[in-house]
Amino acid sequence: PRRGSLGAAVNVTIPNTPVPVFPLTGVFLFPHQLLPLHIFEPRYRQMIEDLLDGPGRLVLASPRRRRAPDAGDLPEVAGLGEIVRHEKLPDGRFMIWVLGLARVQITERPSARLYRTVQCEPFVEVDVPADEVASLAAALRQAASERLREPLPLPEGAPPALLTDLLLQTLAATPAVLHRAFAEPSVAARAHYALRQSRRPRSADAEDEASPPTDPASDFHAAAR
Repeated sequence: PRRGSLGAAVNVTIPNTPVPVFPLTGVFLFPHQLLPLHIFEPRYRQMIEDLLDGPGRLVLASPRRRRAPDAGDLPEVAGLGEIVRHEKLPDGRFMIWVLGLARVQITERPSARLYRTVQCEPFVEVDVPADEVASLAAALRQAASERLREPLPLPEGAPPALLTDLLLQTLAATPAVLHRAFAEPSVAARAHYALRQSRRPRSADAEDEASPPTDPASDFHAAAR
């Protein structure tokens, strides 16, 4: 199989020192995604204050167990992002907007701060075979378009990896499903898995499943151009 790039939103240099990690169950930061977050816990307020004094990069990781976000149960693959906008509220809380940069492999490292830190390593994807790109991209585009309230905000030449990530964000899928898809290095396998999930009936308990905080189309409209 042909090895591809880091699957990044832009040409990303992976940090060579530990970065803060924000564990959020059921939340996955995809490359190109613009994710708004409300920061209110003291340890994460400290994290944002520290980040605003530096490059502003952090990792969002969905713990594999709902009830143990601080028990060392971080996934092996998570999303590296950068704060592109922030607002500090009068009571010390923050509103931040994080742009997804790349998937990364993570290993937790000791932290002297209130928040946790991880070491990042590149996550190398396996590209879709050239003779499958057009048909797979068309199927992904159709599946995503059927689930969005707005027209698909991506050019006709959008690659399967980007279309797959957008489709995954539209699914009312369980964290287990998203964990599997997010960490899959083969873009073709990830795409076919997302397509299969998109054909499944929506769960009656979808409100308990992971879903984007806003319409993915509006997030991608700002981040993917």
